[in-house]
Order: sequence, then structure tokens, then C-alpha cells
Amino acid sequence: MGIFSKTVDYLKERLGKTRDKISSSLAAVLTLGRNIDDELLDKLEETLISDDIGVETTDKLVSELRQAYKSRQIAKTDDILPFLKEHIKNYWPHADRQLHFAQTPPTVILVAGVNGSGKTTSIAKLAHILSRDNKKVIVAACDTFRAAAVEQLSIWAGRIGVEIVKHKTGADPAAVAFDACEAAIARNADFLILDTAGRLHTQKDLMRQLTKIRDVVARKIPGSPNEVLLVLDSTTGQNAIVQAKMFTAAINVTGIFLAKLDGTARGGIVIAIKDQLDIPVKFVGLGEKPEDIAEFDPEKFVEALFN
Repeated sequence: MGIFSKTVDYLKERLGKTRDKISSSLAAVLTLGRNIDDELLDKLEETLISDDIGVETTDKLVSELRQAYKSRQIAKTDDILPFLKEHIKNYWPHADRQLHFAQTPPTVILVAGVNGSGKTTSIAKLAHILSRDNKKVIVAACDTFRAAAVEQLSIWAGRIGVEIVKHKTGADPAAVAFDACEAAIARNADFLILDTAGRLHTQKDLMRQLTKIRDVVARKIPGSPNEVLLVLDSTTGQNAIVQAKMFTAAINVTGIFLAKLDGTARGGIVIAIKDQLDIPVKFVGLGEKPEDIAEFDPEKFVEALFN
């Protein structure tokens, strides 16, 4: 979607911490003009793992490099970075990264994530961008377990100019979801975005509540939710993958919103998430402002990360 598009220069600026870390670590290994050998590839493997690309993903990348080296497709360190960039870009088919729209509005987006992941702010960013071009967006405060969560979403809704459906603290989250669906239908909304409790991935009862919300929405608006986005905090590194596995066991996660990517040097986790979970990163959060959101574009992302 063009409305989420950002330039490579914008990404370079926002991914500065990760880019600087990867650039410095690679520069220490890839001495220009040096011939490739097994010792160099071993050091490169250690470097990529330290850059949060992950053990499994790094093993796959380095194995491909070794094969290319043995078959004489590459010979010097100058060949390694272009090789890595091309292979990493190919991890993401274009269709995987597109936001799924309902054939008949509203498009329903269910958003999950643990406390502190940046979920509510991510919802606000998504709602802000989607509300452009006179699109009607409604957000639903289904995180009724914390008064602060409802208040935070209400503040964001007022700030970006979208409607909100909410109940009192402690209300049944599924009831909020039901009323939000009715409101979205009655008010001819184009998008309905449902916030859910910042449920810990170790609490099975809260996972069941999330499943209940999904089922209520599906009954009220057939074919929904059209997207189930999981917000992950990129600063947690490999722990984000553990969270994603647990959430996927409870609901059919269709995409990931990777938050706080501007504030971490662990942006390499994007690559590990796709390779290990086969769940596409659809959006990335790149700052505190409502417009600091970008649709994940592997071409631009890899160029910005490995520049």
C-alpha cells in the first residue's frame, strides 16, 4: 500500500542503531579484497548471530555462502555483502506483506501483544494512516483489564480523530468486541481495529479470552478478522520469537507489527522472524509520532540495514 511507503533514506535514519552495529561488526570481518576461506566464514557466522539474525537463520545463510564459495560463484569478501543482501530479500514474497482487505467493509483487524510491546501506540499509527483519504476507522478498547489501557487508546483516538468503542474497566472484552462490530456496521466504517489485553504469553486463561474475542468477531462479521496482527517489541530480540510462537498457538497470526525498531540495535530480528516462523512482518514502528509507521519493504529494509 502506497500510503505506508517510506524512502530508503528515511529507513536508514530510523534504523541507524541497527545499521551502525551491523556495519561495524561486518567491517571487522570482511576486509576488502581478502580471499574467502573457512575461517572467515566461521567468523562471519558468529557476527551474524551477534547481530540478532538468529542461530538457525545464520546457519542457513552461511551454508548458502559456503556452497557458493565451493562452487566458485564467489571468491573474495567483496562478493559476500551483495550475496547476503540478495538472498535475504528473497525471503519475503510480495503477497505475504500486503494488508488483507474485506471484500465488503469493514475490514477487521485484531491486534494482540504482551504488555509493553507498544501495541496501543502501534494501533494508533495504523488507525492514523488508514483514516487518511476520508476512510472511516473505529477502534475498540477490548483491553478492559487495565483502566490505563482504555484511557491511553481513548487519548490516541481523540488525537488522531477516529471513533472509539469502549466499556467500563473490568467489562467482558468479547462484549466490547461485539458492540464494536455492531457500531462498525451501523456507521459504515471502512476499518475496525480491536485492541486486546496485553496478555502474557504464559497465561493460558488470557489466551483463551483472545480466542473468544476472535470467535465473537467472526460470528458477527463473517470472514473476519481479516488480519490478526501481533505486535512485537524489537528491543527484546530473540525473545520476540518465543512470544510469536505462543500467540500463534492460540490464534492464527497473519502478520507482525514490529514496534520500536528505531530505538534498538537488534533490527536483525526481522530476518529471523520470517525464517523461523514464516509469519510476515507487515509493518514496522519507527518513532513516537502517529506517522512513524512503514509497510515492511524487504528491498528498502535490506538496503537500509546493510548500507
